[in-house]
Amino acid sequence: MAIFKGAGVAIVTPFHEDESVNYEKLAELIEEQIARKTDSIIICGTTGECSTLSHKEHIEVIKYCIEVVAGRVPVIAGTGSNSTAEAVYLSQAAEKCGADALLAVTPYYNKCTQKGLIDYYTKIAESVSIPIIMYNVPGRTGVNILPQTAVKLAREVKNIVAIKEASGNIGQVVKLASIAKGCIDIYSGNDDQVVPLLALGGIGVISVLSNVAPENTHDMVMSYLEGDVEKSMKLQLEAIELIDALFCEVNPIPVKTALNLMGRNAGPLRSPLTQMDAANVERLKKAMVNYGIELA
Repeated sequence: MAIFKGAGVAIVTPFHEDESVNYEKLAELIEEQIARKTDSIIICGTTGECSTLSHKEHIEVIKYCIEVVAGRVPVIAGTGSNSTAEAVYLSQAAEKCGADALLAVTPYYNKCTQKGLIDYYTKIAESVSIPIIMYNVPGRTGVNILPQTAVKLAREVKNIVAIKEASGNIGQVVKLASIAKGCIDIYSGNDDQVVPLLALGGIGVISVLSNVAPENTHDMVMSYLEGDVEKSMKLQLEAIELIDALFCEVNPIPVKTALNLMGRNAGPLRSPLTQMDAANVERLKKAMVNYGIELA
């Protein structure tokens, strides 16, 4: 059974001005997401600035999210690392907190081989009993999960059940879907490629866009899955200007800026992420207004 179908939000981690975690604001954002049809909460992913959270913060944020969600939608915890031992530690901690599943990014900076990826994911999977979504984002990590590797892991490791595909390479996803023959669930990791991945058998998206447009992102996926391809395509195309603006600087700089522009008070970014360039802020504002988002 799929962990979820539809749109999962890769939710931001809000901070106070002193850069401590703003748990009260996080709860508000979670409640708004659930109220506006988001199908899953992905906590402590890239968009949640996981790489600048301490281990203590990382685990506390996961635990708090699970408590707030209280079983209403699946909570998927980001637990990948450049170190297999660290990924195992975070994965076991997330499972103890009650996470429904894990999102494990490929090891970044090390640039391991496909053999190294198999070792990494197998050791994480063997350390926990909950499902695992592999996260393929070579533009950030410098390593690509080849389709053959993803299928081998899905077939040989029982709790590796899905992949978040953010390679941007539609040809690679075609190859994956072709050889997988349904053995692995595919989620889009790129908001501008949701419908193309659904057309290849995908079942949802793990989305940055959902932070600011949860209903439309949910509807984009579910319309397709329910047979209304025309509506799904319309929602995809209408969102492209905003999606482009949300990625005109490295994620999560624009989406956190967007939430602040909406009055959601997501707070600052942690270094080395910096405030958005003024020209890009104006581009983002324009795209938000054109999309129908009200600015504060």
